[in-house]
Amino acid sequence: MTIAIITGASAGLGEEFALRLRDYFPQVEQVWLIARRRERLEALAGKLKGVESVVLPLDLCDKGSFAVLAEKLAAEKPRVAVLINNAGCGYLGDVGQGDLARQTTMTDLNVTALTAVTHLTIPYMASGSRIINVSSIASFCANAHMTVYSSTKAYVSSFTRGLAFELKKKGIAVTAVCPGPMATEFLDVGNIKGNSKTFAILPYCDPKKVVAGTLAAAKAGRVFYTPTAFYKFYRTVAKLLPHAIVVHMAKC
Repeated sequence: MTIAIITGASAGLGEEFALRLRDYFPQVEQVWLIARRRERLEALAGKLKGVESVVLPLDLCDKGSFAVLAEKLAAEKPRVAVLINNAGCGYLGDVGQGDLARQTTMTDLNVTALTAVTHLTIPYMASGSRIINVSSIASFCANAHMTVYSSTKAYVSSFTRGLAFELKKKGIAVTAVCPGPMATEFLDVGNIKGNSKTFAILPYCDPKKVVAGTLAAAKAGRVFYTPTAFYKFYRTVAKLLPHAIVVHMAKC
């Protein structure tokens, strides 16, 4: 069985990835949908046409979920054509203030879970397989007031670069997508909407276009995909200017 695995599949980009996946990877016969909310996953599974769906209601902040995934992979021994590490979260707020759990949840989900799911899945991938990691423009430079979030996304981008090098000899391509803000529930959950002047003025990305561009980039074997000319320009600026300067521009 040739499958795809999508984490954070219950909403936002994850749902859109599930809906568009087979437009670019028609060899996928079954999609494993991973997120906490079973009812959301079952609703999404009902929308998918021409492909089987497996609903896995796992909380990836709970390390026990990794054992569940490992056991299912070992039992079914699928051919994983595409892994999409979309699960992630981001909270507005300074380190040292507010709820500690919000800070550690970002590292647990954005870093530990992404690393664990990738580690468990790679043995079931072969030449031609693809890994997509959802990073962010926040990975280009530290974002004050979202310091932990931007640091976790810097990890995602760095992880992607190194992993792409490691897996190249196996014919497995790894792609990081680095979008700007999007009108998804991420902004509400993260207490960002209405509380960040920077997010209020930044141009927003269209989730449908982000997903289409990402899937095309992954199919082509590109390591990084940054949507829109504005954020491509920002990525260049962040490379050229000292980060001591860019951090003032990038504060949330």
